[in-house]
Amino acid sequence: MAICRECFDGVFLLGRRGLDCMSLGVSSNLQIKSDLVYLLSFQASPEASMEVQLQQARAFKEEGNRYYKEGRFRDAVSRYHWALLQVKGLDPSVPSPLQVFGAERASMTSVQESDLHSIQSDCYNNLAACLLQMQHVNYERVKEYSLKVLEKQPENVKGLYRAGVAFYHLQDYDRARQYLLAAMSKQPKDTNVKRYLQLTESQLSSYHQKEKQVYMGMFGKR
Repeated sequence: MAICRECFDGVFLLGRRGLDCMSLGVSSNLQIKSDLVYLLSFQASPEASMEVQLQQARAFKEEGNRYYKEGRFRDAVSRYHWALLQVKGLDPSVPSPLQVFGAERASMTSVQESDLHSIQSDCYNNLAACLLQMQHVNYERVKEYSLKVLEKQPENVKGLYRAGVAFYHLQDYDRARQYLLAAMSKQPKDTNVKRYLQLTESQLSSYHQKEKQVYMGMFGKR
């Protein structure tokens, strides 16, 4: 069986329509390894298949990290999405659709669960970092990814900072301040955190000043 991968907006699809991966720019070695691992995951026991999926996710994440360092942010985004898709359905905290039909999920060891959450958090954090490097930044998506990081790792400094940046640009200055202050408490010397916190405080001060003027205008005249 040949494995076909198609990528649309970072979504990783698998099918049986022949090998057609040139448009993705995937190296031949990674492609062959991915095909073999994917095939083996069907033949292995649920526990072994889970480990195979974790290993493949780590490989895609590392590939994404390399592309990020090279400034190939769109390629990095696709690899992080692939990594997340590899482990989709493994998270024991998320109900599996197959459980409706009586299927049992393979049990995870504590080490595997920790590895899973680390992969998820790293990929979402790195996706947010990639989006912030784009010419036109989707701050809603940056917010979404950063909050996913903080679901698993509430004290993740990069997640806190990027959530603050996203809320700032979405003009939710109260929440931006909340996340930036949390980041500042952990990285008090970080110049980027300081800069965005100052910008946020400035916007809040301006907003409160305008609000005060509106109230004075409403109640100042008798």
